[in-house]
Amino acid sequence: MKLSKYLLKTIKEIPKDAELKSHKLLLRGGYIKQVSAGIFSYFPLGWRSLKKIENIIRQEMDGIEYLEINMPVVIPGSLWSETGRYEAVGDELLRFDDRVGRKMVLGMTHEEVVTDLIRYAVKSYKQLPVKVYQIQTKFRDEPRVRGGLVRVREFVMKDAYSFHDSYEDLNAAYDDAYKAYHRIFKRCGLPAIAVSSDVGMMGGSGADEFMAVTEAGEDTLILCNSCSYKANKEVAYAKREYLKETPRAMEEVATPGKMSIEDVSAFLNIPQTKTIKALVYSNGDELVMCVIRGDLEINETKLKNYLKSKAIFLATDEQLKGAGIVKGFASPVNQKMRIIADTSAAESSNLVTGANKVDFHVINCNYGIDWNTSDVVDISSVSEGEMCPECGGKLTVTRGIEIGNIFKLGTKYSGAMKAKYLDKDGKEKDMIMGCYGIGVGRLMASVLEVTASDDKIVWPISIAPFQVSLLGLYKDNNIELKEKCDAIYENMKSQGIEVLYDERSASPGFKFKDADLIGSPITVAIGEKSIEKGGAEVTVGTNETQIISLDKLISEINTIIKRLFDELNY
Repeated sequence: MKLSKYLLKTIKEIPKDAELKSHKLLLRGGYIKQVSAGIFSYFPLGWRSLKKIENIIRQEMDGIEYLEINMPVVIPGSLWSETGRYEAVGDELLRFDDRVGRKMVLGMTHEEVVTDLIRYAVKSYKQLPVKVYQIQTKFRDEPRVRGGLVRVREFVMKDAYSFHDSYEDLNAAYDDAYKAYHRIFKRCGLPAIAVSSDVGMMGGSGADEFMAVTEAGEDTLILCNSCSYKANKEVAYAKREYLKETPRAMEEVATPGKMSIEDVSAFLNIPQTKTIKALVYSNGDELVMCVIRGDLEINETKLKNYLKSKAIFLATDEQLKGAGIVKGFASPVNQKMRIIADTSAAESSNLVTGANKVDFHVINCNYGIDWNTSDVVDISSVSEGEMCPECGGKLTVTRGIEIGNIFKLGTKYSGAMKAKYLDKDGKEKDMIMGCYGIGVGRLMASVLEVTASDDKIVWPISIAPFQVSLLGLYKDNNIELKEKCDAIYENMKSQGIEVLYDERSASPGFKFKDADLIGSPITVAIGEKSIEKGGAEVTVGTNETQIISLDKLISEINTIIKRLFDELNY
């Protein structure tokens, strides 16, 4: 394609409202344009890259015997009501009435629709397993759009679903998807790791997220330096040692003005591991006190999951006062409200906690003697340097962007929607489900977050809009050089090389800057200076430029393209 005929608008200045590197580069390179908050149009460059990612996904999903289908974006609310999610999901689900007053939603995910499809088509165990996928537009009315394509409202997603007659079969399909995802990300040139994750609104018995490790990510990841343990902070655990002593008699001590864990431990000259932190949460109409060792933090995702709650909030001052709790001096001792104890508080001895009295704490407080509860569970967050629960090695905290996820849904949706089959004995049973998603646009942006510099894109060959940027650095009066560049361009096209030819009347500096933003993995520059040096200047990625003679140029470019694909396991 000749660049003068291409729809391209590059921006030399950095957009003020763009935060993440990928957002800046995709805007500057003429890949996307924002239409509204979290809603984007794709220019031809962006659409070519997106379609290449989709094709890789299709090849890998077809390879593990998934069938491609297409489901609607606009969905009857009645389907979502069958699972209770029409009422349960918050404002992220866009609801509206059609012209005759029917409740409708814009699909942010398609579990209900696909379950409706399969319950219509499948009646017998002989038809199982069924494995389907689609690549479809979704809409999530995201309240915190950021980072261009990283967190959007309208997006393209590959979502796949599998239906089984046994958990063994589900586990096998889950493993197939797990391996296929690693191949997809490898072929897209993006290093990715899989971490255990919270099932969230999807539900089910287990989930893994695939992460691009980058400081631009919103997710916090916990990784072991010594073994394969990897988890999202929402579900991560650590191995901890708890101080066990002979219990001593509880005693009240004055702690004037000392309300925080830091102040109390300093005042009493004790480590924070010898203290208790008691926080009160509002869970619907119920107040719950959570008790944890003072040096640790409560993991609210774990707490919500344990409570089976959609949302929890720290109690207000008014709620604390109404419950007889003295703020800053809360205590589980003599407490009438429900208490949830973290393992750290229940397993440690002779701790310091509030006395539920202004300016007083108690020392030598012991679970099972001075306070009690039947709710003892790990509700703590993991911190840098703690011990791995599997090997005892050191845990590291890093950041990542979620680029894909897989879930073992079980019978959550099939049971609610009566998606049943007849087993070999003629008995009705609920189908067992799995689901598997990849955000296509987010994957494209994540590649740049991990691989690009602040002002230069170098796409992996597999998803680059064009494999080669050919720059004709000739002056208008140098007809002979222009004809050589034109001939090389035509030769590249005839050999199936995807080439974007910059034959515009512009300065070399202008063309090189545009080439940096377009990001072809191979740049070929031909000008009077390069001819004097022996041919074309060829740059592969960020490597040093080499001179290749014009008579060998096409064969060398083909060799480079093959090598770049081979490096991605093609």
